[in-house]
Amino acid sequence: MTSPMYTHSVPVFKQMLAALKTILAQADAHVVDKSLEPDALLQARLYPDMFPLVKQVQIAADFARGITARLAGVDVPVFEGKEKSFADLDALLTRTLAFLDSVNAAQFEGSETKEIVLRPGTPKEKKLGGQAYLAHYGSPQFFFHVTTAYAILRHNGLVIGKRDYMGAY
Repeated sequence: MTSPMYTHSVPVFKQMLAALKTILAQADAHVVDKSLEPDALLQARLYPDMFPLVKQVQIAADFARGITARLAGVDVPVFEGKEKSFADLDALLTRTLAFLDSVNAAQFEGSETKEIVLRPGTPKEKKLGGQAYLAHYGSPQFFFHVTTAYAILRHNGLVIGKRDYMGAY
C-alpha cells in the first residue's frame, strides 16, 4: 500500500511544478514575441512588499524539495537560488522534479508521526508531526507560491487559465 503522505505530496508537487514549468516557458515565449525585457516579468510583483516572480518560483521549488526530503528522511537538497532568467528557472524546476523522482513511497512510511522541527535552534522553533507539517504548513506554503507565480504572470498579460495552472492530472 502506498503511503498517503507520499500520495498527498510528491505526485501533487510534480503535477504543479510541471504545470509551472510549462507556464514559464509560455512566459519566456511571450517576452520574445512581444519584444519585452524578460525582467518585466521575472521581477514583476503583485504588490511592492511581495516577492517577484523569480523568487516565488524559487520558494515553491524549495518547499517541494524540503517537504519531500523531511518526510522521506533524506537530506534536503540545497540549491543556490541565483536564478535570473527563464532558462535558469526551467533548470531549477528540472532539478527539483528530478529530486522528487528520486524518492519513493516506501520512504514515507511512518512519516505522518515523524517530528518535523521548523527553524531549529531559533526563538521561532516549532515542532510539528509529519501529517500536520504537510497538511497545515508545507502544502499551503507550496501552493501560495505556485499560485502567486501564476497570478503575477496572468496579471501581466500572459494568456493562461485554470487548465494551465492545474497541468496534467
